Amino acid sequence: MKLTHDSPWLDFTAPLSDRLPVWPDNPEFSHERKQCLEHGDDANVSRLATGTHTGTHIDGLNHFIQGGLAIDEMPLDLMVGHCLIIEVADPKQITAREIAPQLRKATNEGLSRRVFFKTANSRRPWYREKFDESAVHFSVDAARLLADSGVELVGLDYLSVGGFGGNVVEVHHTFLGAGMWCVEGLWLGEAEPGTYEVACLPIRLEGGDAGLARVIGRKVER
Repeated sequence: MKLTHDSPWLDFTAPLSDRLPVWPDNPEFSHERKQCLEHGDDANVSRLATGTHTGTHIDGLNHFIQGGLAIDEMPLDLMVGHCLIIEVADPKQITAREIAPQLRKATNEGLSRRVFFKTANSRRPWYREKFDESAVHFSVDAARLLADSGVELVGLDYLSVGGFGGNVVEVHHTFLGAGMWCVEGLWLGEAEPGTYEVACLPIRLEGGDAGLARVIGRKVER
């Protein structure tokens, strides 16, 4: 969604609400008003309770890698700059076979440092629906291709780069073990494929295994 009607910036962030699905066994999100102007208090003050991998967030390398960098140790320059958004047709998973040609082109053009993937997940407002066990995710071969191609920041439009009940551990180990940072829980419903200027900064959680993030982007012509 656009940040304002006349702004070129799109919001790639899933809104936080009590309707937001979470990965099974992760903490639920809750927002509770503790002080309220309407009830005579001097200010509105809320209490948030959430897991670190809720909604749009960035994984620390220590999420799956023992001794890996925490979210507050990430390279901030990586989180701002040109990013390629690739649209994937496969309704089940992202495969190396499908993305290899576009990734080669991006590498040749110097656009492979940051890559986000738009899939069938963004055809609906997934952030208002129950958890989708069949959400599109990366295959292991696609994860290895991206790691071998020198991608440093990879993003996906659902809660995990790996598939539920399947390759979630292998895909995370492939990405995080290669020093890649993963942006999960993107909302790319209004984003056309192409090159964008993006900013995706997580909260500065000391020693954190992830950080909730606000991710925005605007398309640029090249």
